[in-house]
Order: sequence, then C-alpha cells, then structure tokens
Amino acid sequence: MAKFTPELQTEYEHLFASCRIAPEHLNDVLKTLDKILFGKIRYMAVTAVSEVPWYVIGLLHSMESGCSFTTHLHNGDPLAARTFHVPKGRPLIWNPPNDWESSAYDSLRYQGFVDLKDWSLARVLYRLEAFNGFGYRQHGIFSPYLWSYSQHYTKGKYVWDGKWDPDAVSRQCGAAVLLKKMVDDGVVAYPGALPGYRDAGASA
Repeated sequence: MAKFTPELQTEYEHLFASCRIAPEHLNDVLKTLDKILFGKIRYMAVTAVSEVPWYVIGLLHSMESGCSFTTHLHNGDPLAARTFHVPKGRPLIWNPPNDWESSAYDSLRYQGFVDLKDWSLARVLYRLEAFNGFGYRQHGIFSPYLWSYSQHYTKGKYVWDGKWDPDAVSRQCGAAVLLKKMVDDGVVAYPGALPGYRDAGASA
C-alpha cells in the first residue's frame, strides 16, 4: 500500500481542485448521485457505529455494487452468503446476521476505517483509492476508481482481479468525480477543498 505522504496529499488536492466532469458523462454522474442520496439514511446508520462519513460509505457502495443493498460493500458479491471474491469469506460470521448494514460495517472494519478521526479531503481520496488498491500507479495512470469520467483518466483498467488491459476504458464514474460534484453542489462541505487544504473535518 502506498503511504500517505505530504507529496501524495498535494497530488490529491491538486487533482481534486482541477477535476472537471466530462460533459458527455454528466447525466450519468447525476443519476449516480441520486442513488447515493437515496441511500443516505442507511449510510448514516453505519456512520453512527463506524464514524466513517456517510458520503464515503455511499461512494464505496456506488463503486462496488451500483448502490445495491442486496450485495456486500466489500466487493459487490450477493448478501446471500459470505463474499467469494477478494476479500474472500467476509464477514467471518454471517447468516445471521445477514443485513447490508452489518456487512458494510465489516467491510469498513476490514479496511481499518472504523473510528478514524481524520476525514480531510486528501485522506478521503487516499482511503477510497486504498479500498480498490494502488495498482494503477505502477502503470503510470491515475486510478479510474477515483477519476473516471474526468480529464484525469483516459484508458487502462484491471478488467478483473490482477488482469491488466492497457486499452480497456472504465464505464463507471470515479468516486472522486462524484465527490467533486457533491462538493460543487453543496451536498458535502469541504470549505477549503483547494490545494493547501489541511483541515481535518467535513460537514454535510
């Protein structure tokens, strides 16, 4: 895993500040945000026990399963059983419980996100990228998990676990792009969401 460094923090802040949604994808972005906002109450229930901001949970839910509440937050596998893709066999104790909220909490705990206090902008982007993995960096591109549908990403994708295709193009809006639209629309408030931002909090 890449370490969170001042250089990485500056990278995230500059990418976020300059991020622009590709016009041809704007409608898709808006539809995805509607799905996230529809699930806000359920995300907030998980926030209450994990301290992970609701919008971070919503962004992960969108990326992993298109906001479906019938799948595990870990990777989009069906809730009917423990996960069978990476991470495999989660939650360790399952059925019962078998509800989405319990699985979501397990996913956040597995990632080490539970009870963390610093959810500043760069930290959020770092953790979103960490959730999917830093493998794109070895190919010299910014992760589509964050930046797809913006000018920061063109092509190159892991088409399944460990399988790289340099010509594949992500057909899913990146989490950072969604967050950028949330900030621009006032859904999430990062008062200093510009290069040099260092505040530890965000409100919604």
